[in-house]
Amino acid sequence: MLIIVDNITDRIRLEGQLIQNEKLTSIGLLAAGVAHEVNTPLAVISSYSQMLRKEISSEDPRYKLLEKITKQTFRASEIVNNLLHFSRTNATEFADVDVHQVIADTLSLLDHQFKTARVRIDRELRAEYPVVFANAGKLQQVFLNLFVNARDAMPEGGELRILTDTVDSKIEIIVQDTGVGISSENIQKIYDPFFTTKAAGKGTGLGLSVSYGIVQEHGGNISVDSKPGIGTSFKLELPLVRKPVNV
Repeated sequence: MLIIVDNITDRIRLEGQLIQNEKLTSIGLLAAGVAHEVNTPLAVISSYSQMLRKEISSEDPRYKLLEKITKQTFRASEIVNNLLHFSRTNATEFADVDVHQVIADTLSLLDHQFKTARVRIDRELRAEYPVVFANAGKLQQVFLNLFVNARDAMPEGGELRILTDTVDSKIEIIVQDTGVGISSENIQKIYDPFFTTKAAGKGTGLGLSVSYGIVQEHGGNISVDSKPGIGTSFKLELPLVRKPVNV
């Protein structure tokens, strides 16, 4: 009986992954077309608004309006860049990458933000040989998305725990926060493109979709467990590079 239940569970999980991959592929193709069409007018709007700002005094009431236009144009441009990244299908360059180093580099980038947000960092990096065959830039984007989401989930401050360990031939990375958590009705949608629980203007809804795609591209798996009011935990599993044997 246990074997049958395990087989059904594995099948459901694989079917879910296939559906998600098909969804990402379809929307990725659409995103590429939309992004290229939108980029040019955005560049024109941004350029002219900056030119107009230079021609008037900062005391002019129109100056602040132009400033808002520029800021929102940059925001729209950021969304377009996310769309382009989301839709990229070109070959990724892979190499041996130290996961612990990528985590350290990403935390260093966000150090000031975490201090300002009163987020404490607890690192328990236990994996003995944390080397994976990966693209370091893409891997860093996954950690960046997870760490920023954790920070945003703790508006009053809290603790971000990052744990690594070796499980069989994989490295297991857990990113855990003490934030607001994700409701049961939303947790099934978090990898859907453009889905976000953040306030308007605070998120594009592409971060976790992109992260999901990157982890899949690296032959790994990402899963989530969340309890509203207690926190959220993401688990990443990536295949390890075989440790060299000293002869």
